Amino acid sequence: MFDLSKKRYRFRIVIPVYPAFNIYSAIAKRTTALGPVCVASVANEMERWDVEVIDENNLRRYGPRSDSGGADHEFLQRLRPADVVGFYGGLTSTIPRLYRVARFYKDKGVITIAGGQHFVEDNIAEALLSSIDYVVIGEGEETIKELLWAIEGKRDVSEVKGIAYLKNGEIISTPKREPLTDFDRLPLPDFSLVRYAKIKLYPVERIRGCGMDCEFCTVKGKPRYTSPERLLERISFLLETKDARHFFIVDDLFGQQRDETIRFCNILRDYQKSIGRRLDITVQMRLDKAKDPELLSAMRQAGINTVAIGFESPIEEELKAMNKRIKPEDILSLTKIFHKFGFLVHGMFIFGYPLKEGVKFKMLAKERVKHFKNFIRKAKIDTIQVLLPVPLPGTRLRYRLAMQNRIYLIQDVGWEYYDGNFPLFEPDEPMSAEDMQASVRKIMGKFYQFKYMFMIGLNIFSFSTLIFFLHNIRLGWRRWYRPWRNYLIRFGGWIIMREWTLEFKKGKFSRKLQKAKGHLKK
Repeated sequence: MFDLSKKRYRFRIVIPVYPAFNIYSAIAKRTTALGPVCVASVANEMERWDVEVIDENNLRRYGPRSDSGGADHEFLQRLRPADVVGFYGGLTSTIPRLYRVARFYKDKGVITIAGGQHFVEDNIAEALLSSIDYVVIGEGEETIKELLWAIEGKRDVSEVKGIAYLKNGEIISTPKREPLTDFDRLPLPDFSLVRYAKIKLYPVERIRGCGMDCEFCTVKGKPRYTSPERLLERISFLLETKDARHFFIVDDLFGQQRDETIRFCNILRDYQKSIGRRLDITVQMRLDKAKDPELLSAMRQAGINTVAIGFESPIEEELKAMNKRIKPEDILSLTKIFHKFGFLVHGMFIFGYPLKEGVKFKMLAKERVKHFKNFIRKAKIDTIQVLLPVPLPGTRLRYRLAMQNRIYLIQDVGWEYYDGNFPLFEPDEPMSAEDMQASVRKIMGKFYQFKYMFMIGLNIFSFSTLIFFLHNIRLGWRRWYRPWRNYLIRFGGWIIMREWTLEFKKGKFSRKLQKAKGHLKK
């Protein structure tokens, strides 16, 4: 029972730890998720609420850790008892951990709330039967205020739009809340609410939504924008209060609103000149933006150094299945343009994407691997990420594979394997699930190797060659820094892959996979 007599309440938001070591583990220790911070910042403006965020992946500042991984919530609840706990369900692989922690709080009489991309219609009942009192559907900034008011007794919970809850054993879903459009009236995200975290890479945003309609993606809908000035305000606030220098603009596609994007780059360029500080910014964008030299030039002048591009596949049939509007022959030439402008290119790939029914195309796993290796070598991509297709809840890919009876049962494999490192459905012939997983390791293993440790040292000795670029120090630095940085990351990638392989061998997935395949054949 919620204690309405208290003068102040505590609202804690938990970002669950990843279920196992994976390729995201290293970067997760340097950053945090933006969504929970935005929701917490809104709630923190409420009159009687103290708010905090616990990112279980980033507890580097004296964070209390449990023996099983993640935060020690028993300790947290003794130290600072929470009245309401919210859970970030943006990553499907963290859902089992989310439910375990929710059960802990529920047993102590705490009200539990969950939200995020995982909680589409099919999974709402699962959440409400797994120690979650309220599921927030869609964006949470406006919903959380109304829901906390209802918990305080200031309004009826049935009046809160965009939630689901149980009443007398029946699921009640309130009317849908319209997506936010006026972002400028929201408070600036307050990263000081993230306790124990040591953040080096700060996520910021200007655009929500994406109109590309990729089959495998959960981000849909017409893009909605905030002003360039508001994004600059977010960046400058973090620079001035946190001495932040590294930023990741989390917009799904940077440059969707072209003219305003260029205007943002120009005002960010001028801001950096005025304060005498150079920032380092990473964005996600489409490959075809290489055709816009004015945009690329503005980006470079603004301090955007790295572009993360969804190449997805060098195989045309797979690109068509993903609804990607580009041909493999155009990819290499466009990638060269990004390099010409001085960008570091992070390539994101999906291996073994399932083709649609009626498409007559077959390729052995080893042939696919050869295509990927050749393409990555020719494109001279600085860093890569190769994942397996994930039939995420709410995507058209999941619906299509389910209709074809190809998805392994959740009872067999579990949500915790939905991170792109494990096969989750029967692949196209002639590949097997084991072939798919081994192929990703072969591609990544070719790119991230132990030998780069020695190349780091050799590159350091070449630093003296900068003397030949005294006429253009910036160009000389770029030519020296790029290979040094790439060697360092590639050696680090080898360490990550080695650790992941060791964890995989100790795990139970191979046995689970055989069980799942057996059930699918029945």
